[in-house]
Amino acid sequence: MLLALDTATTTASVALYDYEQDRLLAELSWEARRRQTQELLPAVMELLARQAKSVSDLTALAVTTGPGSFTGVRIAISTAKGLALGLPSLPMVLGLPTLSVTAAPLLLPASSVNAHVVAYLQAGRGRYNWVHFERPDLLQRPQADEHAAGNADDFATALAGLDGRVVWLVGEPTTDLSDAMGGLPHVMVVDAVSGLRRAGQLARLAALHLAAGQHDDPATLAPIYLRQP
Repeated sequence: MLLALDTATTTASVALYDYEQDRLLAELSWEARRRQTQELLPAVMELLARQAKSVSDLTALAVTTGPGSFTGVRIAISTAKGLALGLPSLPMVLGLPTLSVTAAPLLLPASSVNAHVVAYLQAGRGRYNWVHFERPDLLQRPQADEHAAGNADDFATALAGLDGRVVWLVGEPTTDLSDAMGGLPHVMVVDAVSGLRRAGQLARLAALHLAAGQHDDPATLAPIYLRQP
């Protein structure tokens, strides 16, 4: 059984997933704001109790590694490391970039209409982080240098260079971003509901990586930071 943890932004999410049967068992998402430290483990225990499971039933852990808030990213990663080291049998651990999880549900649908997926998140102070996903490859794990950062105008300028291609922009839209993209007819801003990350999506994606033999060493698993805190 796989436990997925995501506290990269103010929206926190946890999920339990049977990766052998490819089945989501339970999921809980909430607006944690800055309460992830206090609320994450109680949410995990609640989810386990609902399924009549215990921590010892976990055989895999998945966590978002960033980008995201400096503290938020560290909370989930630290929790995953602590759980892994505390269990009698060390589970498989996998870290996935935050924006890989954001993009995953749209990669295959976009490829069917030859669209280009760009996933983004708010980075605070009017700034954004984004990644281009040019292939419908669900096993992509973009590195820090494959991410871009800037304000809404910088983002729009970067996407203007993709004129001639249909771009699906997925994330949590803001007014300034929608305004900046207004002059780019080739860019379609996907609605906010579709752009919300959830731990269930993280779990499904992690199951694919585990099936492909990919996992990480808990001791060296580290956040993706795009700037100094």
